[in-house]
Amino acid sequence: MKFAIYAQVYKPSNNAIVKSLIEAIQNKDGEISFEQSYYNELIKEKIIEPVFETFTNHIDLADDTKFFVSIGGDGTMLRAANFVKSKNVPIVGINAGRLGFLANVQQEAISELIPLLFENKYTLSRRTLLKLDSPEPSQTPFEINFALNEITISRKNTTSMITIETYINEEFLATYWADGIIISTPTGSTGYSLSCGGPIITPDSNCLVITPIAPHNLTTRPLIINDRSRIKMKIAGREPQFLLSIDSETAALNNETEIEISLAHHTVNMVEFPDVTFLRTLRNKLLWGEDKRN
Repeated sequence: MKFAIYAQVYKPSNNAIVKSLIEAIQNKDGEISFEQSYYNELIKEKIIEPVFETFTNHIDLADDTKFFVSIGGDGTMLRAANFVKSKNVPIVGINAGRLGFLANVQQEAISELIPLLFENKYTLSRRTLLKLDSPEPSQTPFEINFALNEITISRKNTTSMITIETYINEEFLATYWADGIIISTPTGSTGYSLSCGGPIITPDSNCLVITPIAPHNLTTRPLIINDRSRIKMKIAGREPQFLLSIDSETAALNNETEIEISLAHHTVNMVEFPDVTFLRTLRNKLLWGEDKRN
């Protein structure tokens, strides 16, 4: 059984995680490969021996990879999704960040949970992706036009609001006067959308949420729509450009550029262990269990 290991940046504080992972996998006779740039840093710092295979992108990720292990926070998990793409390799998130809704395996649980993968004692949580249909990647700096969390439109270099003329399935919805707007998947509902007043949505829900950012009209509320909907937006403002973000990647586009968003054809699978489910993580991370009435 082959594991691919990835971290966005090298951090000395994560060395113990890497060593625990290697030990847990090799104790079960598993194979390991590392993302090349992270591997180089580990070798440079003499954390591991140069005996492992490497990969640089989703193309040369071995086809027989069984699990993709992400070390970091939720942002690292989002980048990990770009490596697996449509290969359907499940992602295991080791939390080395702070909150960690996606990367929810804690360091101290590695030796206990990794062996469960060899025993098939886990489930897969299917996560939908958003696809940027227009403008196409060739017209933007984005290498990847898929989002696991959200696609966001926001103002650029100004304190003035922008206007976002929004259509759903070609029917006019509203013109949002706001600092921006978030189109979020259920996975992303616990991220930026949540901080802007959006609802929490369970990952298996077949929906999207449109969340305005600081809307001028206080009656403009977040809206949940069917995830088969096609969303079209036209942006205007005092500045000549606005910002378009796909998860953690951002680009500046000219006003009047038409943005079209739909559901991607492929999904990302995330590993859930029996004691590390979404609802349990929700209670723990948001401290709902602190209510003594529970």
